[in-house]
Amino acid sequence: MRVAACRPPDRTCTQPPGILFSSQWLTTMSDSCPISTSRLANDVARLIHDGFAEFHDTFRRITRRAGERFRERDWHGLHDDARERMHVRESVLQTLLVQVRGTLGPRLHSRLAWAGVKAVFSGMIQQRDDWEIAETFYNSVTRRVFATVGVDAEIEFVHTDYPSSPTPAPDVPFRRYEAESTAALVRAALTDHQELGLNAAALVRGAASVAERIAADPVVSRCPEPVRAAEFAKCIFYRGEHAYLVGRFRICDRTVPLVLCMAHDRRGPRVDAVLLDEDDVSLLFSYTRSYFLADIERPSDVAEFLLTLIPRKRIAEIYISLGYNKHGKTELYRNALRHLADSTDEYQLAPGQRGMVMVVFTMPSYPVVFKVIRDEFDYPKDCTRASVIDRYRLVFEHDRAGRLMDAQEYDFLVLDRRRFSDELLDELHDKAGSGISYVDDRVVIKHCYAERRVTPLNVYLQEADQADAQRAVLDYGQAIKDLAMTNLFPGDLLLKNFGVTRNERVVFYDYDEVCLLTDCNFRRIPPARSIDDEMAAEPWFGVGPADVFPEEFVHFLGLPPQLRDLLVERHGELFDPAYWNALKEQLAAGALFHVPPYGEDRRLATPLARTLAPARTDRWSPQLTAPTT
Repeated sequence: MRVAACRPPDRTCTQPPGILFSSQWLTTMSDSCPISTSRLANDVARLIHDGFAEFHDTFRRITRRAGERFRERDWHGLHDDARERMHVRESVLQTLLVQVRGTLGPRLHSRLAWAGVKAVFSGMIQQRDDWEIAETFYNSVTRRVFATVGVDAEIEFVHTDYPSSPTPAPDVPFRRYEAESTAALVRAALTDHQELGLNAAALVRGAASVAERIAADPVVSRCPEPVRAAEFAKCIFYRGEHAYLVGRFRICDRTVPLVLCMAHDRRGPRVDAVLLDEDDVSLLFSYTRSYFLADIERPSDVAEFLLTLIPRKRIAEIYISLGYNKHGKTELYRNALRHLADSTDEYQLAPGQRGMVMVVFTMPSYPVVFKVIRDEFDYPKDCTRASVIDRYRLVFEHDRAGRLMDAQEYDFLVLDRRRFSDELLDELHDKAGSGISYVDDRVVIKHCYAERRVTPLNVYLQEADQADAQRAVLDYGQAIKDLAMTNLFPGDLLLKNFGVTRNERVVFYDYDEVCLLTDCNFRRIPPARSIDDEMAAEPWFGVGPADVFPEEFVHFLGLPPQLRDLLVERHGELFDPAYWNALKEQLAAGALFHVPPYGEDRRLATPLARTLAPARTDRWSPQLTAPTT
């Protein structure tokens, strides 16, 4: 049946029951009586709004499973949920785009129509508590429709329509607790979160230990009064094998973070650690960590609450840590626009050795690097553009263990050509020219990654004093172990592929050779059969594409002898195939290892905690790295 507004009296314009905004129904309108642009704008805006609602409802439904996963110690299920949640957005967008294209038909690329869609959509979301996430979702639709080069403020939300929340908050995002003593205060907070499953003994013991740590804190110990009030976010933050109650308290005119880190082993849930320092909480919400699963009613309110604990974090990083990585990317872009307007320095090649796979550039006054895949890779790299992109996706979905940089992917990024140094423009033209174009005074980058800037480890070691250099080399060894425990092998262990963060933590950021550890074949170098074998330019034994020879690592790292000897002394097992094969065997059997985002000194010294094996150690042994089951 063909339905139109100018239909005969015996026909109806009512959509068939049970079908919500069907693009098929909308396109059955008579060609002689086309739908008006305003009607199309309303219909398409409703489609996008309903698509967003489906996405965010599914996102939150998956997130809410985390509590049960924690109580049941279903760590594999929790990891699977985290991966599943990452793909919900794209799945919804694919279906939605089919509907949008069918509805708009020949007017799909009409900017007039899309300007109307944006205006209607903006009005629809002003009653939503997740309006800012909705704006970013809308942008994902327009950018796929137009394959936009740069941004267009007429048809997408380059800047938000609502600098402050358009809806009044029904309540604050935290609960306030008051008590006569600090221990009673913590007990009240833990009691209020019984979904964590703490029994009475663990609750009392944990509260007493937390109170003891709070009293010993340098800030608190200088104040005459104990801590008798605190505020905790209503949502629980889950990640890996831990849950976190994230809060704060005021004392002596200072705001102090208060994070209770919950663990759950065979003995039951317990408070494992307490974080009272901004740097510790910053590491918890680091761009080197996987995303939290936290069921949040109003993301903007929770983000603002977290900013009071970690004020040096950018709002983009907080959204990303909460799993809203696409909106974090939007905030990162908006932040970059503001910085460009307030600065004059140029984009230039990033310090350190030139990459064999990427052209990397940065702006001295802005702590972000942009990475563009080269047209051809230097020898001996044998990867392809497609394989590099696949490896970045692997890292995106994987447990990053606090050692892998979060990389935000951009398509058709437009930057002011006048802000590029001549050296950088020449490098981009010569090494990555197929992905670079110029429109007037703009540079258009077809595809790139943006990461937080860190100091390359080889550069850091050249500039550091002896103590800092030793600490960095030891953390470099631990970083490799932490990645191995999550079933990742960096592939290329050269120092230039690692960096040092503001918190002096070593991280890995060059992913073109990263792979699953269980896909590697770790071997010993066979003994030479003769002097001729030893002197030969080629190996005297067969080498497969997945073969790795740990004994060779130490010879090409380029460390000064003193630092090399220290690394071998403290992390010598890294150069032994037996270490890698033992770990590979456990991982292949389904073992899950977890690298806590805090050190041993932050764990509570309860009798229960003292009986647990350390989560990290400088010397590897199978007993100390037994899997969590």
